[in-house]
Amino acid sequence: AGMSLMDATRSVLKTALVHDTLCRGLNESVKAIDRGDAVLCVLAEDCDQASYRQLVEALCKANSVHIINVPSKEDLGNWVGLFRMSEEGELAKTVSTSCAVITDFGVETEALAVITAHTSQ
Repeated sequence: AGMSLMDATRSVLKTALVHDTLCRGLNESVKAIDRGDAVLCVLAEDCDQASYRQLVEALCKANSVHIINVPSKEDLGNWVGLFRMSEEGELAKTVSTSCAVITDFGVETEALAVITAHTSQ
């Protein structure tokens, strides 16, 4: 059965976070894509700014960067480590983000193989 695309996406984002090869949010993501540093872009389907989506999609197309769409910007924020902890050490609030970019996958993993298979179709 293997890993689902969403699980694989979450996994490679977390790996990139650990290896410091993750750009989070519009400004960082757009700069990385524009510089030609992006190897993968993850875009939230519930991004409420259409112009922002179009910009990211156009830049990705121009730079041959694959986009993986995920349903929720809150999930995406969580996956890329954008959350605040309460004083008690509980997960207080996820900071949502509509876009994240990976600049280097770092290590070969099962998750990366799933992503690669998906993007090479």
